[in-house]
Amino acid sequence: MTTTEISLREVRDSDLPFFWRHSSDPEAQRVAAFTGEYHYDRGLFDSHWAGIRGNPEVLTRTVVADGEVVGHAAVFGPPDEREVTYWIDRVHWGRGIATAALTALIDLVPTRPLHAHAAADNTGSIRVLRKCGFVITGQDRGFALARDTEIDEVVLILQAA
Repeated sequence: MTTTEISLREVRDSDLPFFWRHSSDPEAQRVAAFTGEYHYDRGLFDSHWAGIRGNPEVLTRTVVADGEVVGHAAVFGPPDEREVTYWIDRVHWGRGIATAALTALIDLVPTRPLHAHAAADNTGSIRVLRKCGFVITGQDRGFALARDTEIDEVVLILQAA
């Protein structure tokens, strides 16, 4: 089995075309379910990322696997409601990259608790979050733009060790 070298680094301008390609993939959007308008419009995407990168309260990192940009991961939100998010290019799913990236991100952020949400049927993302120590604490329903309907979601929390 080949070991993939995973690292996180600061986001560069040159990463954004990769992020756009990853997040505008219709199948990845369907699985993630809870997308934003910026996943469908390059102008909105560029504005969204300019806002993220200009906000000192958001910690965003590029996920690099074996030297290739394969996604991004971030922590955002007010101190008592900090939330994690990540997006890995679909061609790299199932290789442990999301788990390694989220583990590395969590190590950068001492704040606890950390929160997360996932579509209830997104078993891959739920598995990643649970491997990283998150515990399902509840369920909710929300409008999933990628599916154009309201769906179930799970709420997860990572408490202090």
